[in-house]
Order: sequence, then C-alpha cells, then structure tokens
Amino acid sequence: MYSPLSFGLLLALCVLLLALGAWRSLEPRDPVDERLAEYGLGGGLASSAEGAAEARRGPAVRGIGRLLAGFGLGPGLARALARADLPMTAAEFAAVMLIAACTGFAIGFLRAGILLGLVVGLLFGYLPLLYLRSRGARRVSAFNAQLPDVLTLLVGGLRAGQGLSQAIAMIAGHVPDPAGKEFARIGRSVSLGFSLPWALNDMADRIGSDDLDLVVAAMNIQYEMGGNLATNLEIIGDTVRDRIRIKRDLRVFTAQQRMTGYVLAAMPLALAVILYLVNPGYMSGLWQPGMVIVPIVGAAMMVLGLVVILRILDVEV
Repeated sequence: MYSPLSFGLLLALCVLLLALGAWRSLEPRDPVDERLAEYGLGGGLASSAEGAAEARRGPAVRGIGRLLAGFGLGPGLARALARADLPMTAAEFAAVMLIAACTGFAIGFLRAGILLGLVVGLLFGYLPLLYLRSRGARRVSAFNAQLPDVLTLLVGGLRAGQGLSQAIAMIAGHVPDPAGKEFARIGRSVSLGFSLPWALNDMADRIGSDDLDLVVAAMNIQYEMGGNLATNLEIIGDTVRDRIRIKRDLRVFTAQQRMTGYVLAAMPLALAVILYLVNPGYMSGLWQPGMVIVPIVGAAMMVLGLVVILRILDVEV
C-alpha cells in the first residue's frame, strides 16, 4: 500500500529529528544563561534572557519560538516549565513534543497506516505535556505540604525580632526544596534591586497556589500599611493546616471510587494484551485498515470515562 521510498523518507526524518534533539540537549549552555535562570525572575528580564538563550540554540529552535509567540503559547508554556522547575525554554520543550509526535507517527504509520500514525503521533506528542503538568502538580502539592512549617518558621523569626527579608533568608537556608528554592529566589531577586512585593507576587504567579496567595497578600498588606504580620501568618498557617487535613480526609474517603475508575480503565487493556498473547491471529484483525478505528474509539472512551470519574471525585476545599 505504501512504497518503500515513503517508509525510508519518514524513517530518515524521524532519525534526523532525534539526532537534532540529542545534539541540542548535549550542547554546552552559556553559564550566564544558567545563572540567570537560577534567579527565577519574571517579566521582561526573564523573557529577554529566554530569547537570548533561544537565539543561540539555532534556527530550528528560533523558528519554534517564533511560532509559539505567534499563537500566544510561549508565556503559558514558560510559566508551566518554571512551575515544574524544568531547566528548558518553551521552544526547546516544544521541540521535544514535536520529536515525540514524529516518532509516534512513524511507529503507527509503519505498523498500520496513516490513520493510526496520526493517533499515535498525537498521543506521543501529548506525553511530554502530560509529564510537565504532572511534575508541576506534584511540585505545587509538595510546596503546599511545606507551607505550614514555612509559616511557623516565619512567625518564629518575626517574633524573635528579625525583619521579613531576614526571615525569608532563614527559610531559604533551612527548608528543603521546593519551598527553600522558591524563597531563595526571592532573596536573590531583592539583592538584584527588585522590591520585596514584586518578588513575592512573582513567586505566587509561578507556584499558582491558593494558600500561597493568602500568605503573599498578608505580606504585601503589612509591607504597605504595617500591622502585626506574625499574628496574621499564624492564623493563615492554622487555616492552611485545616485545608490540608480536609484534603487528606477527602482522598481517604474517595480512594475506593478512584481505584474503581483505574480498574475499569485498565481492565479492557489488560484483557486485550492477554487475548493477544493467547491468540495473536484473533486480535490482529482489529489492526486492519478498516477496523483500526474500533480500538481507537474504545481507548478514547475509556480515557474519557476515567477523566469524568476523576473530575467527579475532585472536590474543591
């Protein structure tokens, strides 16, 4: 159905993209760019630094960066990368997604045709984005779990006579990642001449936590108008602890329902694998050009059902 020339060209394209991605990932980075990235600055300075870094990556990465900017996807992707603490630019991550999508398309195309190639290519291309979101969510969850202890240290430092900047520096030196790294970025931003409210708001935008927004709002009000910040942070710390406790109770109460959703989603896949091992000829009929739509629609419906179950169990606190 497809000529050997088309197979060869497609395989050569995938190998070329993989080689390009490996070469770009192994290319030595400018130490200045790495130091600027460690400061975690937002706004125009971070955009300029990211643009300068992409300019030294070659025309392919620059083209992807311009494409992302044209569709308005660059800032959101860069914010997600900063939230997940991945040392990559938005264009580099988009290049990884493109390489994964081309690899998946080649596998599906060589196995069962162009339709399956498109589906597998979209699936492979979405996997890096799924990893990015999962890593960012885990990091935000870890930050929220550390926040009550961070507030306790802040309250103790303020009541011991330290200023807010000194208390933040103490947290950066005594609290592990991710909270320690984020508060260390605040100290470095202030040392570069940015105001403390700007650095706090930048951290809140980067983390995207409702609990942290309360803390930053209290600090900004105290910075502008004064007040007993230690007492306010102590009250917020108690509120955050209660929210964390309620969320953990909800996960315990909904554990059986979530496990049911996972089992229902994995059961057809496990059954298909077992049938393929027992009778490969019987299952191979599903991968014919006219029947390949059946497993594709079935997999999509299983994923949709799992997403609906998890959304129902996702109770906001």
